[in-house]
Amino acid sequence: MNLKIIFIGTPRFASIILEKLVENNYKPVLAITAPDKRKGRKKILTPPDVKITAKKHNIDIIQPKDINNLKDEIKGLNPDLIILTAYSQILKKDILEIPKYGCLNIHPSILPKYRGPSPIQTAILNGDKKTGITIYLMDEKIDHGKIISICEFPISLIINCQELSEELAQKGAELLIETIPKLINGKITPFAQNEKEATYTKIIRKEDGRINWRQSSKKIERRIRAYNKWPGSFTFWEKNDKKTLRIKIIKAEESDIENNKKPGQVFSSDNNLLIKCQRGSLIVKELQVEGKKPMKSDEFLKGNKDFINTLVI
Repeated sequence: MNLKIIFIGTPRFASIILEKLVENNYKPVLAITAPDKRKGRKKILTPPDVKITAKKHNIDIIQPKDINNLKDEIKGLNPDLIILTAYSQILKKDILEIPKYGCLNIHPSILPKYRGPSPIQTAILNGDKKTGITIYLMDEKIDHGKIISICEFPISLIINCQELSEELAQKGAELLIETIPKLINGKITPFAQNEKEATYTKIIRKEDGRINWRQSSKKIERRIRAYNKWPGSFTFWEKNDKKTLRIKIIKAEESDIENNKKPGQVFSSDNNLLIKCQRGSLIVKELQVEGKKPMKSDEFLKGNKDFINTLVI
């Protein structure tokens, strides 16, 4: 099927889907992605994942500050289909109306539940037992258009955001490849979302990663998984020399251990490192001190025995 496709997306989630399109002979004529950003402590200018994948397959690339300024370029390509996923800008009506078969969005939730920017994190935070992928025809409203394809599957109780994102991207790519020929051949009848069931997710900010030890161990453990890899889940420890260390907790398990410790107080039990929560305790398995590599909790304690019985905030 010789379709003229424009692909729009930025992170790894989108690059997985782009790769699958190329593998199945749906190579886009153009990839639109975010501008390169400076990352890390050294502020190295880094291309987005979609740019890397597009370059690999010799796909033309545009990285606009405002995608809606590209109306003439997009119209000039006369695309049959625009496919968008994980892209932070909203397309205006005059671009949405250009492609013959419309603009498809691959969204990682079961719409209309979890519209907006953080559906994967929100599913983990809420302890959902299932999630899914929705492919819909875009309109001018956020995650509002008519659904053309949807699939659901269970969520593991120990999966983190990075792992679930990978799984959803693979499922989304597979569903997209199944959906494209059905859409083109008129074998799909799009249906409207139920607005009464719509829920919205928030933009996650760096400060959301700070752990509040006055929450339950169940809630904190979910947050650690939901915010892996960004913004991470962190707390602060003031050492005896008054030096404050920022500690990121990478992997943990919830525990129903109760005692007379204060929320945020560190203790040990059965050779495990634990931190008391408002309800229950958190078993810390892996952590990272700012500026150092991740390490197992027992390795950390070898060099920081004074951590036990202190308070983290």
